Amino acid sequence: MKIRILATGALVGGLLTAPLIVLMYLGKQSAGLPFAPFDLFNWIALVLPGTVITFGIDLMIDSMLFLGINVANSAKIAEQVMAVALFLLFGIIAGAVFFWVLSLRQNKTGFLDGLVIGMLFGLPVVVISVGFGDTTIHPVFSLLWLLVLFLVWGLTLSWAYRRLYAVEQDVSISEEEPAKVERIDRRQFLIVLGGTAAAITVVGSGLGALLASTERRRQEGALGAAGTHEGEGTGLSSFPNANDPVVPAPGTRPEYTPLKDHYKVFIELEPTVIDSTTWKLPITGLVDNPLMLTLEDLRKNYLPRHQYVTLSCISGRVGTSLIGTTMWTGASLQQILAEASVRSKARYLNIVSADGFHEGVDLDLIASDERIMLCYAWDGTPLSVDHGSPLRIWLPDRYGMKQPKWITGIEVTDEYQQGYWVERNWDEIAQVKTTSVIDTVAVDAIIENGSQRLVPIGGIAFSGDRGISKVEVRVNGGSWEAAQLRAPLSETTWVIWRYEWPFEAGAHTFEVRCAEGDGTPQIEDERSSRPSGATGIHMESVDI
Repeated sequence: MKIRILATGALVGGLLTAPLIVLMYLGKQSAGLPFAPFDLFNWIALVLPGTVITFGIDLMIDSMLFLGINVANSAKIAEQVMAVALFLLFGIIAGAVFFWVLSLRQNKTGFLDGLVIGMLFGLPVVVISVGFGDTTIHPVFSLLWLLVLFLVWGLTLSWAYRRLYAVEQDVSISEEEPAKVERIDRRQFLIVLGGTAAAITVVGSGLGALLASTERRRQEGALGAAGTHEGEGTGLSSFPNANDPVVPAPGTRPEYTPLKDHYKVFIELEPTVIDSTTWKLPITGLVDNPLMLTLEDLRKNYLPRHQYVTLSCISGRVGTSLIGTTMWTGASLQQILAEASVRSKARYLNIVSADGFHEGVDLDLIASDERIMLCYAWDGTPLSVDHGSPLRIWLPDRYGMKQPKWITGIEVTDEYQQGYWVERNWDEIAQVKTTSVIDTVAVDAIIENGSQRLVPIGGIAFSGDRGISKVEVRVNGGSWEAAQLRAPLSETTWVIWRYEWPFEAGAHTFEVRCAEGDGTPQIEDERSSRPSGATGIHMESVDI
C-alpha cells in the first residue's frame, strides 16, 4: 500500500511539476520573469566543489560522444535539458514524500497542507532564483510570481491527494464494490489529470518556444543593426591562402568556421544579454588615468586589429569539435593600458564578466604580445549574444577558459586572483596542447591516377600560435607517411592537411600525428582533458 501511495504521489508530482515548469518558462519569455529550473541549476554548479563540476562535465561529454551527438552544437542544450529534468525530479520526489506523509496522518488533510508543501518546495527555489538569477524584473515581482506558482502547485497537489484517497462514497453497496469503484475513480481521475497537465505542457511549451525564437531574432537584429564599422571586415572573398595548391579533402571541416557553427561554451545555461548601447567598461585599480570606455570609444579611439584566430575549448577530447576559426576584430589591450597609465607596482589584470566569470591575466604576458586584444566583432559583425557581446578578450595560445566574455570590468592589481576555472582545479596557464584530427576518409571521392586509386584523407592540426611543421598519417599500424599541408590563414589558426592513400578494400585504422613549427612533436600519450587539455593520437576506423 505504501509503495502504491509513493508511486502515485511521484506520478502526480511529476504531472503537476511539468506545467509548473512551462508556466515559469512562459513568464520568462513574455515578461522576463525568472526561470527557476535554470537558476537552480546555475546555483548548484556555482556552489558544488570543482571536482564534482568537472566530473559532471566529463560525464556529459563522454555520454554525448558515446551516443554520437555533436558536442559543439548540442552541449548547452544537453545542460538545459538536464536542468529541467533535475527540477522535474525534485517535483516527483516532493510529490511522493507529500503523499506518504499525508497517508501517515490517516487522511487528515486540509487546505493548509498544500500551502505547507508549496512553501517547503518553493521557498528555497525562490530564494535562489531571486538572489542568484539573471532577470531585469524587480525582485519583489519575481518573488511574488514564483511564490504564487509554488503555492498553487502545493494546493493542487493536496487537492489531488484528497481526490484520490479521501473521497467518501455516498452509495450503499457491498464491501467489495466500493474498492472497485474507488479504483476506477482513481484511474479516471489520473487520466484526466495527466491529460490536462499534458495539454498545458504542450501548448505552453510551444508558445514559450515561439516567444524565445522571437526574442532571439530581436536580440540578433539589434546587434546587426549596429552594423559594421570602418576598419572592420574579413576579406572573405580573398583569404590570404586562397592560391595555395593544397585543396582540403572532401569532408574536411570548413577552413573558416561559419559563425552559426562556432562552438558555444558559457558557465550559465543561457548567455548573458547586455545592452551594448548603455554598456561601459571601467578600467580601474593601479592606474593613474582610470578609464570608462563605451563600445564606440573602443571602435573609434583605437586602431582596430584584425586577426584570423582558432579558438579551442580545454574540455575537448582528442578529435574535438569544440574548436573553430574566424576573424577577430578589436582594440589593442597594450594601447588601452598605456592610456590608463598602469603604475609600476601593478602585476595583474582581474577581468570580470556579467555572468560571474572572472580571470586573472599577467601584465607581463600582455606586454610581451601586442596581438592581445579586447574583441568587439567577429567576421566583420558585432559579437553575438552567444559569443560574448559586447566585449571579450583574446589571448593567443590559450584555451577558451582563459578568454572572458561579456566583460564588464578590468581591475589592475598587484595581487594575483585565480580565475573561475582555475579555482575549480583546471590548469592555471591553459596553454593549447598540440593536436591533429582526422575529419574525413573520403571513400566517396576516390581519385583515379592511372592504374592507381587514391582515397583523400584530411583534417586539421593546431598548436596555438606555435605553428605546424608536419603532419603524418599511419594506416593499420604501418609506417608514418607525410601529409600535404595547406598554408594557414594566420600564425594563430589551424592548418588543413591532406593525405592521399592508395585504396585497399577491407577494414582499416587510420592515425594522425603532427609536430609544432620548431619540430616539437605532439604528445602521443593519451591524457584526459582535465586539467591541462587532452593529448593523444586521433584515429578513425573505416570498413571499405
